[in-house]
Amino acid sequence: MATSNSGDNHTKTSTAKKLGTLGLAAIVLSSMIGGGIFSLPQNMAADAGAGAVIIAWIITGFGIYFIANTFRILSAVKPDLTAGIYMYSRDGFGNYAGFTIAWGYWLCQIFGNVGYAVITMDALNYFFPGVFEGGNNLWSIVGGSILIWVFNFTVLGGIKQASSVNTIATICKILPLAIFIIVMICVFNWDKFTFDFWGHSTDMGEKNLGSLSEQIKSTMLVTLWAFIGIEGAVVLSGRAKSSKDVGRATILGFAGGLFVFVLLSVLPFGFMNQAELSTVANPSTAGVLEKAVGNWGSVVMNVGLIIAILASWLAWTMITAEIPYAAAKDGTFPKAFSRENTNGSPSVSLWITSILMQLAMLLVYFSNNAWNTMLSITGVMVLPPYLASTAYLWKISRNKQLFENSKSTSVNAKCALCSAILGSIFALWLIYAAGLKYLLVAVIFIALGIPIYIWSRKEHSQKVFSFKEGVAATCITAIAIMAIFMLAEGKLNLNESSSSTTTTTQQSTVQQIKKQKSKDAPLTKRHGENVLIIEEEQVIFQQ
Repeated sequence: MATSNSGDNHTKTSTAKKLGTLGLAAIVLSSMIGGGIFSLPQNMAADAGAGAVIIAWIITGFGIYFIANTFRILSAVKPDLTAGIYMYSRDGFGNYAGFTIAWGYWLCQIFGNVGYAVITMDALNYFFPGVFEGGNNLWSIVGGSILIWVFNFTVLGGIKQASSVNTIATICKILPLAIFIIVMICVFNWDKFTFDFWGHSTDMGEKNLGSLSEQIKSTMLVTLWAFIGIEGAVVLSGRAKSSKDVGRATILGFAGGLFVFVLLSVLPFGFMNQAELSTVANPSTAGVLEKAVGNWGSVVMNVGLIIAILASWLAWTMITAEIPYAAAKDGTFPKAFSRENTNGSPSVSLWITSILMQLAMLLVYFSNNAWNTMLSITGVMVLPPYLASTAYLWKISRNKQLFENSKSTSVNAKCALCSAILGSIFALWLIYAAGLKYLLVAVIFIALGIPIYIWSRKEHSQKVFSFKEGVAATCITAIAIMAIFMLAEGKLNLNESSSSTTTTTQQSTVQQIKKQKSKDAPLTKRHGENVLIIEEEQVIFQQ
């Protein structure tokens, strides 16, 4: 599939491989720490006491570690697979599997990034009341559209430049969170923290939070999504100085994210009790800090919220454009996506991604219900790549020689197998928790990519399907048709309440949104349903 400009592309890509551990770790952190983190105190306290919150983070941290460790190991033993989350699937399970993962992941992040536009505009409404109401009025669409193209041109200026901006922005958004944590430590009261530690008190007419297991389950609907973005360094591994930097950045990002998440969730219990925290309007860090230090606390956290969203948006813009670019170089996406500009940026991939984001932004304005549904459906498509990566490690861990020959990792095949098995189990739980009905409908979007794959393979003069791939594509098409009929006949109702969190990223669950709205609707004039749904996506936080 060599082309006449392959040599030039190689040179450009080589000059772009300048991201070290710090830059990659900042991308990982920025991807995970979006706007939803500023609502963690209320989200976590909504249905659980401090004890359940701590246990939920321990369980989640344990499971996510094995997914992060999977990325670390794979980046070490397979350093040639420089687009990670896509290439692991292609190398392990074939070209069509790789395309399916890349296509679904790409669509998910396109809608997730538009979610950032909505939440950014709605957050700005705090400072300009009524101008950006809801994040989906005309001025919001104009402002969000401008930001889409600002980020497009920023990344076109070079991945290294964009990464430097992202690193600075990540530091800036960590500062308000650090202020919050320091203040919470200063006002922390041990007696208040330990009072009703397990959430069993029903004094003063407060609701019974249920058993410990029920509380843990409710909080894990938030914690499960907090680490979406842990793959950031792996996706951009082709831009890294070395594979070691990728592994280090992934683990550093995981550890740093977990540390911040736990402190933001747990420390407020030493200042306010569960009943008080559960009713704080989102972003709850602003409400809690305002109660502790006065109005300036709310201003600081709202400014931090906007910076956090913009930094995450920039990080995800880089990640989103990289996937189709890498897939095109391997012959599973149209050739045009493999083109770079003089700065080594995936220019065509960026332009097409930004255009699709712009179209999705218009959907927000003309049909908010359709937008929310699309966000929920595509949000679950970020999860199969995690399972595919752990399954790939599981597969290659049988090759002991591969690990013995690797000079960049001390992990042996048995340890890799253990990480792969535990990571796969947790990845399956993530998919289940996301909502199987949304995954079923997501198959429709996967099926829509089949013509693109056929076109791409023929364009690269390569065989379209092997026998197994043909069977898989046929099954996907059949499931997609079934899902369409179920939707048409009303047998699959996406508006029904689900037992899972569905999408942001950026952060909270469908159930939490409904409960919060029923308790103190409107949640707040500046952070209404759209913002929370975004959070639902990435936590879904996310996205």
